[in-house]
Amino acid sequence: MSEIINKIYRNNTFIYKVFLFLITTVAIVYLFPKGGQFKYDFTKGKPWQYDNLQAPFDFAIQKTAEEIVIEKKNIETNSKKYFQYDLAVLSDVNRAFNSRINLIKPTDTFTRDEINQLKKTGENVIQQVYSVGFLEVVSEGRASKKDEIIALIKDNEVQDVLFKNLLTSKNVLAIININLGKEPYSFGQKQMLNLLASIIKPNVSYDTLYTDKIIANDISHISYTKGKVTLEELIILKGDIVEGRKLAILNSLKSEFDSKVWTDSNYNWIVFGYTILVSLALLMLLLFLHKYRVDIFENNNKVTFIFFNVFAMIFIQTLVIKYNSDYLYIVPLSILPIILKAFFDARLGLFAHVLTVLLLGYIVPNSFEFIYLHIIAGIVTILTVSELYKRANLFISVAQITGIYMITYFAFSIIKEGNASQINLNYFMLFAANGLLSFLSIILIYIYEKVFGLVSDVTLLELSNTNTKLLRELNEKAPGTFQHSMQVANLAEAAANEIGANSMLVRTGALYHDIGKMLNPTYFIENQSTGVNPHNDLSPRDSSKIITDHVIKGVELAKKYNLPDRIIDFIRTHHGTSSTYYFYKKEQELNPDTHIDIKNFQYQGPIPFSKETAILMMCDAAEAASKSIKVPTAQTVNDLIDKIIDKQMADNQFLNADITFREIKVIKKVIKKKLMNIYHLRVEYPE
Repeated sequence: MSEIINKIYRNNTFIYKVFLFLITTVAIVYLFPKGGQFKYDFTKGKPWQYDNLQAPFDFAIQKTAEEIVIEKKNIETNSKKYFQYDLAVLSDVNRAFNSRINLIKPTDTFTRDEINQLKKTGENVIQQVYSVGFLEVVSEGRASKKDEIIALIKDNEVQDVLFKNLLTSKNVLAIININLGKEPYSFGQKQMLNLLASIIKPNVSYDTLYTDKIIANDISHISYTKGKVTLEELIILKGDIVEGRKLAILNSLKSEFDSKVWTDSNYNWIVFGYTILVSLALLMLLLFLHKYRVDIFENNNKVTFIFFNVFAMIFIQTLVIKYNSDYLYIVPLSILPIILKAFFDARLGLFAHVLTVLLLGYIVPNSFEFIYLHIIAGIVTILTVSELYKRANLFISVAQITGIYMITYFAFSIIKEGNASQINLNYFMLFAANGLLSFLSIILIYIYEKVFGLVSDVTLLELSNTNTKLLRELNEKAPGTFQHSMQVANLAEAAANEIGANSMLVRTGALYHDIGKMLNPTYFIENQSTGVNPHNDLSPRDSSKIITDHVIKGVELAKKYNLPDRIIDFIRTHHGTSSTYYFYKKEQELNPDTHIDIKNFQYQGPIPFSKETAILMMCDAAEAASKSIKVPTAQTVNDLIDKIIDKQMADNQFLNADITFREIKVIKKVIKKKLMNIYHLRVEYPE
């Protein structure tokens, strides 16, 4: 039992990766839709590239979404309008009229015959107004055409009438004028005019609820199909252009496959297929890390971070596809390469992005278009996004990425439609929103730094500020070391820029690489301003111990101040496994008859394991040694740098650094040029 536990303990990092691999695979497969997938890929306006296709079963030809929208709009436009005829209004008007007319008594002004005549005129007006109906003002604009036939509901009976036959206020006034006669009116006619105007009210109104109910009922009975395809009916021949009815049939067949009810056996096979696809993609990612990014592969925290980001992108994209695929391109997948490049490198960022897009391409509509768009955008992201600590860089990069999305979509649209008139402008809005959401990468980078303990260029910029507490303390306690670190940082940054390494990382590492010296500053020659050398009172072995211990003490100090591991790596490796050769030779001189083991005078390592840490080792040794040149000339500087770096190469200090001879040669050239600029001779000024 204890042997099994020991094996598990020894292989805990490998077991963790297996567990992470399985969990991520299961989670991604769970997100994927489990319906059937149409096995043919086709594009409108393009030739059918497969063999002749026959219908595998009977199915209906589905109308397109655009056809359904047009049909609904036609129903809403052409549907008959319903109006209510209120019989109670006529009764109220007659009652009011009789009541008011009976109040008029015969006088010298009115005779009984004149009153009866006015009464008869008023009754005629009322009869004419309400024979068809008097339309209320708010309902006048309900019919789009005056000659439109509308439905008039009168006493629970519906009758069709011309909309123009319904009277408006203007028509009623005309009827009154016709019945009263021409102007000028007599006193009695004026009274009748006022009487009728005050009692006649509209009795026809638009019935919104009933009309909407009829329209909704008609829409609910819309047929979503426009024909049928029978078993083994020929759908399309090889080489035929996918358009018109053939396109509609193919889309319908695809929909049938997508919505088909699958048995448990089908479901299990689909899950099994998805599992293989997802496993292969994630396995490729692990193999890439194992072969080309060993330091990342061996760090479970970083592997977890990469897998988490891949899963997060797939999770968000599948949610959008599930709830509304119209917003497919609003998901900013370019965040993935931005984040991975910020923490690691461009190659890993692009590799992970491509694998993620390929996985998503299997479940999205128009998969080729989706994959092409996002891979092109990912390449542009990798090529343009750099130095995120410069605020303008991300804005410029996101603008370029958004522009590429729009240009690529425009190209796909004109290829499919044959012209630019059918371009959906909503997609351009989605791409713009995608670009805006890409700025979330800045927030995510900050969160990931805190959660996963990673370091981005933004953090490196903050750490490289010489006003930070630790660098201020170094400047106060060991000013010579501080100046040495500044010079090394300038050399290392210039060298990194020349070979394409991370200049911000190596500069920051150079500023902190000798912080361990501040605990015993006077034991290091650059801080011995008084001319007193405390090593004169120590044995060579003790002196060597103090010198080599500045690496260990520097690591301890860096951890105390919570410096990131990427910076601590520079402290640990800047001397590699080199030796304090001066004290070794001095020990030999003091004990000529004794064998002196050089291992007692060596640094504990490790040796540099990246281009950046190798650059620091070369620049640190070169800058320190250059101070020993009494008369600096181009030849002496050239010979010194060659000697130092060739010695480091001979000692295999760069064996794990993934750096080429050509790059080392370039670094030498940069160091020589910079040191000559520092030590150039000036013109002697007259006294």
